[in-house]
Amino acid sequence: MAKLLIAEDEERMRRLLGMLLSNADHELHLAADGREALALYEEHSPDLLITDLRMPHMGGMELIKAVREKDGEIPIIVITAFGSIEAAVDAMRAGATDFVTKPFEEARIRIAIDHALQSRELVRENSHLRRELRMRYAFDSIVVEDARAIRVLDLAKQVARTSSTVIVYGESGTGKELVSRAIHEASPRARGPFVALNCAAIPENLLESELFGHERGSFTGATDARRGRFEMADGGTLFLDEIGEMAPELQAKVLRALDTREFERVGGTRTIRTDIRVVAATNKDLRQMVAKGRFREDLFYRLNVFPLVLPPLRERTNDIVPLTEHFLARFAREMGRKIPRIDPRAEEALLHHRWMGNVRELQNVIERAMILMEGDALTPELLRIDALEGLEGMSRSAEEYEKSGGPSLGVFAAAKPKDPAEGGEAAELRWKPFRLPEVGFDLETHEKELIEQALERSGNNKTSAGRMLGLTRATMRYRLEKHNIETDGKKRKK
Repeated sequence: MAKLLIAEDEERMRRLLGMLLSNADHELHLAADGREALALYEEHSPDLLITDLRMPHMGGMELIKAVREKDGEIPIIVITAFGSIEAAVDAMRAGATDFVTKPFEEARIRIAIDHALQSRELVRENSHLRRELRMRYAFDSIVVEDARAIRVLDLAKQVARTSSTVIVYGESGTGKELVSRAIHEASPRARGPFVALNCAAIPENLLESELFGHERGSFTGATDARRGRFEMADGGTLFLDEIGEMAPELQAKVLRALDTREFERVGGTRTIRTDIRVVAATNKDLRQMVAKGRFREDLFYRLNVFPLVLPPLRERTNDIVPLTEHFLARFAREMGRKIPRIDPRAEEALLHHRWMGNVRELQNVIERAMILMEGDALTPELLRIDALEGLEGMSRSAEEYEKSGGPSLGVFAAAKPKDPAEGGEAAELRWKPFRLPEVGFDLETHEKELIEQALERSGNNKTSAGRMLGLTRATMRYRLEKHNIETDGKKRKK
């Protein structure tokens, strides 16, 4: 039910409007002049104001200005005599959204009211969505407890207040776009658009058109003119993800657009100006790419005004449990379930995994666990990736799959140690009591010796050796690299 405020000094017209709208399921408030209407507005906060222009005590024009100062979004319909069109135009300049001339048909006033209320609802929905978007991408919504990551976010908050170019470095899945959106939402450009483009996801021959747009007929398939991302982001932020994947030929055009804030569409001659703030992101070392001639040095320095480096999740272990709790709460809410607790064994497994896919990998693991969960706890068994075991029989081995960047198979298999009663070498290695000597000892050296012993006992089988030591495949590979232990399947190089 919508609340309508009608300001009309003619009693007959006021009654007529009341009768016309009484059957439309609206809450009506009637005023005989502008002063009374303003008092009713303060009391009831209506969804729509319908007002005449000529009224005693306070005219319609004054009423419109007074209401508009209090609410910039309320729709206002002006009712005016046929000979006062110029006054109606002035009223619309003052803030009215529509006008209806007297005498009017019932259908005309109903259409005007329906249109005004629909517009009001759209404005409200847009405002609500915008508030949700700001809350979702606000810096305060980013889950972080690691000191190093907090320092990076503090720097991001500082640069957000400016229009300076920012480049965010970090591995895939560390949250580069999330931080970039937070910078936009905390900036003076927050009311403008945030336009994102993944440079690696667009074929090289189409990327220029995506960035700058094209004119009709500029190339085969260009049946209509189209705006590019530089044009769409006017007044807001342009986010260029995976900027290191951009071809050198296109880099020169992007550099010119960044320097001059001017560009031409593909196939066009008209120069278009744009007011944008650029935030770029990459998982590559652009300095090395510059040294190898794969990235323009001048574009690198143009982008590298304010660099931010996001640490990988394996280097910010303090964030793993808070992020897990965040994702558990999020997926529980989406699935209509109670938020589960984290089993201590699962917490240990989470903390010891390397998370090569970073926060994105953790999110996927928790989502999968929530789908499979039947109890009220996140357990190590739910963290297993058994669904991928079939990959071992495919054309490439599971080990090759892991090297390519995919999730490690059975990644949490060592979360629960073997019972010593089961016997075997693994039980002996894991459960044999050990006391630290009084003088201490070199942990790194002994760790390397234990790995070498496990390799010898397993016949240089890395999987078996890792199982003896209670290590996952990923952790075993990490330890081998850390201690420079090489294996070739038959012979281990010392």
